[in-house]
Amino acid sequence: MINLECLKVRYDRNSPVLTIDSLRINRHERVAIIGPSGAGKSTLLRSIKGYVRPDEGKVEVLGVNFRSAKRHEWRRVNRKIGLIYQQFHLVPRLTVLRNVLCGRLGYANPLRSLMGIFSGEDVHIALSAIREVGLEDILHQRADTLSGGEQQRVAVARMLAQQPSIILADEPVSSLDPVRAENILELITKVHAHHDTALIMSLHQPQLAKQFAQRIIGLRNGRVIFDGTCDELDNSKMEEIYRGDNIISINNTLAGSRPAEAGSA
Repeated sequence: MINLECLKVRYDRNSPVLTIDSLRINRHERVAIIGPSGAGKSTLLRSIKGYVRPDEGKVEVLGVNFRSAKRHEWRRVNRKIGLIYQQFHLVPRLTVLRNVLCGRLGYANPLRSLMGIFSGEDVHIALSAIREVGLEDILHQRADTLSGGEQQRVAVARMLAQQPSIILADEPVSSLDPVRAENILELITKVHAHHDTALIMSLHQPQLAKQFAQRIIGLRNGRVIFDGTCDELDNSKMEEIYRGDNIISINNTLAGSRPAEAGSA
């Protein structure tokens, strides 16, 4: 489903910010990417989405190599990759329904969607996504009147409206308090299990990665230095990933964390 080989990404003439020798992620997998700030987590997700073009190597997603793909091939694959952002990226003045319908833009007639006209099928898909995230009671409420947790649920519903094969989540809970953060991650993992997708999420908190992922990829300085199960991520591996960084307490991070069962959220 996702295959990266000999990948190098640069933002200028300096050294690569991301160097991946080989990385493969299959359907059904629930993957968390961890690492200190600047490790390359967001760049990796943006490369998979096709927003960042690598300088070298291959980014193959759903059978299409983004480096050599024609525009129509990229668009076809891109609309099957849902992305949940850290800052929600909603249109504040639009209602919940209208924001979720934005997830149908890759499928809708461009001229009609520009006028805010969507097909009955598009509306049906959007309504189903809204029900799935539990927001049917505020269907016509403006996004700028919602709480942070509700706004992120709208963002999840918008992603669902794309009917994605791959779900990417870039620091999806860093703007939320701990309780709402767990609730949103429970929702995202439940959606992943229900829709039989691949889920790749970058997380700033390693304890949440251990709680909600099955596989963890640790990045440091743009390179993969850990790739394994939650049980394999012990203190020594954590020290290797975060050495010299004071953003976490190793012992406190791993204490009490538990892997989530697929679909248990």
